[in-house]
Amino acid sequence: MLSVDPKEISTKQLHGYLLGAVAPRPICFASTVDASGRVNLAPYSFFNVFGSNPPIMIFSPARRVRDNTTKHTLENVLTTKEVVINIVSYAMVQQMSLSSTEYPQGVNEFIKAGFTEAPSEVVAPPRVAEAPVQFECKVTEVIATGTDGGAGNLILAEVVRLHVKEAILDDAGGIDPQKIDTVARMGGNWYSRAKEGMFEVPKPLSTLGIGVDALPETIRTSAYLTGNDLGMLGNVEALPAAQAISTFKETASESYQYLITSGTNKEVHEEAQRLLGDGKVSEAWLLLMAAMKTNHSE
Repeated sequence: MLSVDPKEISTKQLHGYLLGAVAPRPICFASTVDASGRVNLAPYSFFNVFGSNPPIMIFSPARRVRDNTTKHTLENVLTTKEVVINIVSYAMVQQMSLSSTEYPQGVNEFIKAGFTEAPSEVVAPPRVAEAPVQFECKVTEVIATGTDGGAGNLILAEVVRLHVKEAILDDAGGIDPQKIDTVARMGGNWYSRAKEGMFEVPKPLSTLGIGVDALPETIRTSAYLTGNDLGMLGNVEALPAAQAISTFKETASESYQYLITSGTNKEVHEEAQRLLGDGKVSEAWLLLMAAMKTNHSE
């Protein structure tokens, strides 16, 4: 048995032990606005519900371990005292992960991750329309647990309005755990799907992914690619270079030659989706870009 004194190891190592052991953790997908009304969206896994009368949720945007800076969410909450907590389903997990990219202040992660803003009824921050449940909250207290990197900031948020999609309800009017299909955070790149088990999502690029908003329109508006597919495609530093696309077209297999020259959008996008499912993001991009040079029918 390994016995560790938290004060004798680095904060980074301790952070890894804590996140690896205390899992799976539900995800608070928090939307906030700053004093100028600019929107921010970010996920946090230090989160849970702590009462129903009054309905209280608590989440913690911890100070960054690497440089002791604070998150935009915390800064916004301290200013406006409002937040919307959106619940994350499996169908939106890749986009949610992309939104955790540390874009500069003022960049709207709804746009970068391809989510839809839904106006709230009581608070200023918008809701994530794709989320199965959304909680509009007033912040009642913020408790800082320390001042060094890794320290938490407990945000106590009282639910003042909640929105539940009827599609996730059972016959008795309660939330069906199979239909809501929530995901939870584990250590490293690992997540847990409540009804199926563990799966892996690569962390967003530290060099900043291009985002869903930067995808070519025919891809971004595809009738066949899902939100998760778009989230994976948006987590790249740049689109494939012309030379790489040319080489791919020259060396592609016979089946891919058909897709590039004669395949329908449906065929091309579904094959790209299969590649994404296998984690082959670069190959999916090359196929999509090579096929875009030809006018395809649906």
